[in-house]
Formats: sequence, C-alpha cells, structure tokens
Amino acid sequence: MLSGPLEGVIVLDFTRVLAGPFCAMILADLGAEVIKIERPKTGDDSRAFTPIVKGESAYFMSINRGKKSVTLDLKNPKGREIALRMGEKADILIENFKPGVMEKLGLSYEEFAARNPRIIYASCSGFGQYGPLSEKPAYDLIVQGLGGIMSITGPDKNTPTKVGSSIADIFAGVFTAIGILAALHHRESSGKGQYVDVAMLDCMVAILENAIARYVATGVTPEPIGNRHPSIAPFATFKTQDGHINIACGNNELWRRLCVALNRPHLYEDARFKTNADRVANWADLEPLLQEAFIECPTEKWLKEFDDAGIPAGKISNIADVVKDPHVLARDMIVNVVHPVAGNFTLPGIPIKLSMTPGKIKSPAPVLGQHNEEVLTEYLGMTPDDVNALEEEGVI
Repeated sequence: MLSGPLEGVIVLDFTRVLAGPFCAMILADLGAEVIKIERPKTGDDSRAFTPIVKGESAYFMSINRGKKSVTLDLKNPKGREIALRMGEKADILIENFKPGVMEKLGLSYEEFAARNPRIIYASCSGFGQYGPLSEKPAYDLIVQGLGGIMSITGPDKNTPTKVGSSIADIFAGVFTAIGILAALHHRESSGKGQYVDVAMLDCMVAILENAIARYVATGVTPEPIGNRHPSIAPFATFKTQDGHINIACGNNELWRRLCVALNRPHLYEDARFKTNADRVANWADLEPLLQEAFIECPTEKWLKEFDDAGIPAGKISNIADVVKDPHVLARDMIVNVVHPVAGNFTLPGIPIKLSMTPGKIKSPAPVLGQHNEEVLTEYLGMTPDDVNALEEEGVI
C-alpha cells in the first residue's frame, strides 16, 4: 500500500516556528518526504519553546512530525551550494522568512528554478512578497489584529480578543499547502513548476466571510457579539444548572422543536420570534427568556433532550475532554508516537481521511540534525567522511 497520495514527492522545508512547519507537516502526513533544513546547533526557533519534555520542545514536536532534520549553515557558501544541489532533486521548497531574506542568501526562486524548472517554490510570510507592509515582521497576534478577526471576537467592542488557537499561522499553513498542491497538479500537465506566494494577512481577510458580506450589504461595521450569531437565532451559548451548552437553530422547524423541548411552546407562537429575522432583531427580548429555561436543568439532561428531538447542541469541551472524547478517538484524531528522546508523546491525528491512499504519521519530530548523514549520502552522494568534514567545518 502507498504511504500516502504524495509518496515520492520530495519537499525541502526551510521554515520555522508555526505557519511554514504546519504546511510541511500536512505534506508529510500525506506521504511526502519532507527534509527540514535547520541552523546548526540551535535549529528551528521553536525548539526552545516551552513546555520542554526531557530536553525536547513539546511545541516543536507537535508540528514537525514525519520530517527529517538536516542542519545547514545557509550563510556559508558550501551550505548554500548544498541547498541548491538538494533543490535539483526536490519537487517542492517551502520557506517562511521575511521577504528578501532568501534572495540575500542566494536561495531565491530564480536560483532554484534555473537548476530545476519543475520546482514549486512556496513563500509563506506575514504580509506577502509585495505591498506596503511586505517587509514588516509578523506574528499571529499582530496579524489577527490587523486582519479584522479580533474586532469581531470577544464579548463586546471594548474587549478585542484573539482566537485561542494561532489561526493566522494555521490558516496560512493550510492555504500554502493548498497552493502547493494546485501547483503540483498544474505541473502534471505543463511540466513546469511555479512560485507560490501566501500571506498570513490575506488568509485572515479570506476567512472573514459573513463579516465582510454584512459590512458591504449594510455599511455597518461589525462588532463583537460574544457567542451568538449575527444572522441566526437562537445560535448561542447558554448557562445551565452546572455549566454551559451551545445551541444552533438554523431554521423555524428547529426553533419549534427547541420551544417544545424547553417546555416553552408559547415562545414559538410569540409574534416577536416568528421568523429567524424576527428572532435576530428581537434577541434582547428572546435571550433572557431562553436563559430562564436553560438554567432549570443540568447540561447532560438538556443534551439528551435535544439529541432526542434532533436539535443541534453540544457541551463546551476543554482540552482534557477533547483528548479522551470517544468520537475524536474513533476518528484517530489523538495519536501516540514514540520520540527517540522525549519518549511517548501524544499528537493530534490527520483530519483528511482518504479511502484509497490514506495518510499516516510516519515518525515523530526529528532530533536536530538527526538525518544529516542519511540525507546527504542518499541525495548528494556524499560519503560519511564528507559529512564528518562538513560538520567539523560548521557547515552542518
């Protein structure tokens, strides 16, 4: 059986921290051979991020699984030449330095394409390769703020809130993977590689969906409204006797069922709440009436009632709940790997389920420089003595 749909595809991963490594991890999970190029001695910045497990970063291990680590001093002429020679064998190159850095190193798309016209060279940066902000440094928090997502997240307009996960980085990684796969498909017919430019800020704008639509349609700037939906009601979080519950009623039939399940059938007949538009417009009246009902019973009782009635509902799981959730486990979304230094380590699984060529987590994240000899002898024909000499010179 194939190890994944990208088996045989070779990726040079020059990325660090999150967006780029997440992209490369997706490709590794789908079967690609991902060779992670890191600085000698220190490696990817995220190797120093806490928490540390037996000397290895849990952060790093969570997003660099399935890769091989090769250390390379890209400022050294010998290191640069090794990188370019590896590019001759590669299908894909991914980098997420500030625009201009790879060019200064002599490792631009043009340099690699001159030796390998089939290479797909992807740059994942904060603000893209052109535009007024292109050279500005970027981190997830900065981009979430500039991208508008914080202006619509949180309890109210006085409390702009970042999303708990680093979604500016994550979405940039996902969109970069999509761009790479599109370029890979195009290469099948054209024989030519191309350059892929993905910006974190662009990705944040792309996922604003109904916020931009509402602004364009109404001219009113959207503001944070907590957990309720701006266009659907009831679609919100409510307190129960012992916790909280999420409810999503996207049509009038679900609204009717909810009124019955809550033992509040009169709300369905109330003229203020007859249509979805009415319920959205009169949410200030409706919310306390619903909250009065929800507080009467514990979460689990409501969940059973709503499941029986076919009403979309769910509890709010914490991370400890998620990692032992029966459905999550049934979908192989919590996976254990054995790291050579850290030992047993738990990771999120692969969310893309393919029937004929399923992906798999091939290996844990690599130790820094773990695959120097393996990769350099296999791909560049070096001898172990050659590799030792490069290490002594500080090239690797």
